[in-house]
Amino acid sequence: MLTALAGLVCAAAIFLYFSHLDRARAVPVAIPRGDPGKASPARRTGLSQALDKIGRRLPIKRNSAATSEVIQAQLNLAGNPANLTPSAFMAIQVGLASLLVAIALAVSLVLGPSPLSLLEAALAGGLGYFLPWLVLKQIVQGRRADIRQNLPDAVDLLTLAVEAGLSLDAGMADVTSRFHNALGEEFAKVLREIRLGRPRLAALEEMGQRSGVPELHNLIQAITQSEQMGIGISRSLRMQAGELRRGRRSLAQEKAARASLRMVFPMVGCIFPTIWIILLGPALLGVVRAWHG
Repeated sequence: MLTALAGLVCAAAIFLYFSHLDRARAVPVAIPRGDPGKASPARRTGLSQALDKIGRRLPIKRNSAATSEVIQAQLNLAGNPANLTPSAFMAIQVGLASLLVAIALAVSLVLGPSPLSLLEAALAGGLGYFLPWLVLKQIVQGRRADIRQNLPDAVDLLTLAVEAGLSLDAGMADVTSRFHNALGEEFAKVLREIRLGRPRLAALEEMGQRSGVPELHNLIQAITQSEQMGIGISRSLRMQAGELRRGRRSLAQEKAARASLRMVFPMVGCIFPTIWIILLGPALLGVVRAWHG
């Protein structure tokens, strides 16, 4: 009965909260005909904006300016998926946690209440709260690996473009048109900011900080120093391309050196038992037949 009561209270609270949000939304207002100066009716926003509104209304501590900054930093490293804001991300966390708690309580009601039902619901809620954060971490790591893998080829292309007489912006546009991945998206974002009037060096420095990849940050620093000291950019790009190639080669050699150690466990767990069965199987069958004969 305690589990059923807790489930009903949780479901009622969720229902009342979201019904209050629906009533709080703006309703289209009738506009008299022939009055074009009036504002247009309010329209429903997209999913990300709706989640942002929900997150701002959640009864969570708003003092978490540091928490919001950490979440925003991780969203920037992940490439701002779905244009989420920290409030929208918190809304996803709370919504998923509430959903898993409701599912756990419903399952406990179907299978029969137990003393551990509330503990299972609490564990499900904690899992739902931290699961979006883990997914975001995986997206960040995948994006970093993608940028780090494609950066040497992009720098080579950028070097060839600059040495051929193109400007740095034209070279970045060429990279954007050929690299349809996270690195191309970062260069495209820099070009959009430059077209909107932002200084090139400021846009590049923000890209280096936003990506979270040390190699890209070093490349931006080299370009910045070349611009400030009047050194040819093509020379700096050529040096950076060589360093990136050497770094990728050393990383490949390191992974190859660790491959033999990683192959030990599959060999011991999968290959050796099969070999022993093939070699000792006939002998064991012969011993069994001789024993029973």
